[in-house]
Amino acid sequence: MYRYILSSLCGMLIIAGITFVPNHVNASCGSANCFLVTGTQEGIVTPGEIILDLSYRIIPMDRARKGGKSSSEAMVPGINFSTGEIEPDHREKRTNNELAQIDVSYGITPRFALTLAIPFLNNRLHEHDVEVGTGDEHFSNQDGTSGFGDVRLTGKYAFRIRAKHLLVGGFGVKTPTGQYKLLNHDGEINEPTIQPGSGSWDGIVSAYYAYRIIPQRLDAFFSGSYQIATENELDYKFGNTLLLNGGLNYPINGEKSTIISLQINMRQAPHDEFKGEDVPSTGGTWIYLTPGVKVQSSPGTAFYTHVQLPVYQYVNETNLVPRYGLIVGVSHTF
Repeated sequence: MYRYILSSLCGMLIIAGITFVPNHVNASCGSANCFLVTGTQEGIVTPGEIILDLSYRIIPMDRARKGGKSSSEAMVPGINFSTGEIEPDHREKRTNNELAQIDVSYGITPRFALTLAIPFLNNRLHEHDVEVGTGDEHFSNQDGTSGFGDVRLTGKYAFRIRAKHLLVGGFGVKTPTGQYKLLNHDGEINEPTIQPGSGSWDGIVSAYYAYRIIPQRLDAFFSGSYQIATENELDYKFGNTLLLNGGLNYPINGEKSTIISLQINMRQAPHDEFKGEDVPSTGGTWIYLTPGVKVQSSPGTAFYTHVQLPVYQYVNETNLVPRYGLIVGVSHTF
């Protein structure tokens, strides 16, 4: 689970005289995205040059976890936006995340470049048991979401450029361009973590360092970023997110046409907050081992793929975690 996705519905029955009226709430489920170094957007772009990167990611989540251990089920609470309350549990079954994104980088000076990240497709299929513990408990797969996500703009500056060293720092902003008030099948606002957008303006700071251990043979890289979230109009605030990556690139036979890589990726986030209160079953720590390959099909075009394999997954309380993550993409320089 990276950011916790999926929505749901945990119905609460309210007695009004002798009539039972369902007051639906939305679960604090888990969402995911691939967090890694693709090797196409991290460095500095030549002035006047444009790099266009198109990627597709799929992350299936169907493993229940309690803390750092496997669990027989993932019971998570829900948020009732109409009453402003965090309410009882429902049972998570499965969440499939499909994400497509375009990244555009433009070189302004030999040391400064801008990158625009446009997540134009966010599809989330969600399955869960709702009304758990009542006579109306039932299975539902009608509360997934789909839409345009939050655009990010980042400025990158190369503080150090040497034959063996590259150090790049970045500062950016995540804009609330994605929908964050989509409704579930009962007409209530869906769970925040399943929405295509967060509804908030967030600040992002980042750093990237590359070192040529053996020129033309072996490179090492390290990167990190920290996203500072703000509260949206629904009084919901996602936890600030820390990403750390480190790995090696090895050109096959000393050629740059095909590069294999191996990296380790870590994501950590605290609980989300609703009206200043921690939201249970949000946040955690995830560590992945990610092998990958990049093929330079022409001087300006490269294809790449990476597979994220879970090494350590810790969730606050209980939630679903990804079985794996897959990203495929193509990058072209104009």
